[in-house]
Amino acid sequence: MTDSIFSAEYAERRAGVPRGVPLVVAMQGLSDAGGAVSQLEEYLWERCRPEEVLRFNADLLLDYRARRPVITFDEDHLVDYSPEELTLCVARDELGTPFLLLSGYEPDFRWDQFIDTVLLLVHEFEVSVTVWTHAIPMPVPHTRPISMTVSGSRDDLIEARSVWRPTTKLSASAGHVLEYRLHSLGEEVVGLALLVPHYLANTEYPEALYTSLDGIMAATGLILPTDDVREQSRQFHAQVDTQIADNQESLEMVQTLERRYDAYMEDQSVRSPLIGEDGAIPTADQLASELERFLAERQSGSGDEEAGSPGS
Repeated sequence: MTDSIFSAEYAERRAGVPRGVPLVVAMQGLSDAGGAVSQLEEYLWERCRPEEVLRFNADLLLDYRARRPVITFDEDHLVDYSPEELTLCVARDELGTPFLLLSGYEPDFRWDQFIDTVLLLVHEFEVSVTVWTHAIPMPVPHTRPISMTVSGSRDDLIEARSVWRPTTKLSASAGHVLEYRLHSLGEEVVGLALLVPHYLANTEYPEALYTSLDGIMAATGLILPTDDVREQSRQFHAQVDTQIADNQESLEMVQTLERRYDAYMEDQSVRSPLIGEDGAIPTADQLASELERFLAERQSGSGDEEAGSPGS
């Protein structure tokens, strides 16, 4: 047993790590509405040929009882033990441009030690910009482009892309704290918080992946192909539109969300796209009720061929 926060092999691999490249962070943790982060992580591992530089020590960072790893029982024996992983890799975009990828679980323990380690890596590899993404469920319609809140040091991206700019207290994730520390040190950092329709929060929503990739490309200059993702998003939207059109209550809900969203976009003096026509903000119970009803109708109405079914 070692107390090192990462694997010993790092010492041998560090010399081959490129300097001055972006760092993309895709850690699954507090909020992943629409499967934005999980889809992003899968996409980057499938498309960008990551090569491991270091592996963080899960025995120090992970609460196994809260997030139990998966193992398969095959008739009379156990196979395919799949522990959680958190790694730093060198990956490459469509044109072969290298970037660093920090992906896997969000640490449960030793946040300060973990974040200090990442800060040292950012300094050692002269990272040009760190960008991370997460997604939160909001009462916004799927018939409009996904909006986002942009934070960090890139004023150009905040001005161009940040639609909702609240002042609020929230439960912090390791990504939030990493961004805070990087910004405090004068490092380039961009946080992308996607505002995903609340009634699609428990699905794998392709539009969330597309919006994440688009934001990452804008922040880093990387080239990440999105044609397949856009086609998946088009098909997903067509199915959702069909299912909503068959239910008058769901259709009225989406139309109400559209009116609020459009009013907000037309008049930035409106406090929030979440505020209803009567000035009230929907409660958590109201949003949960709408979500449960919509998903139940969707599951019963479309069968096994339904795209984007709720994750397990």
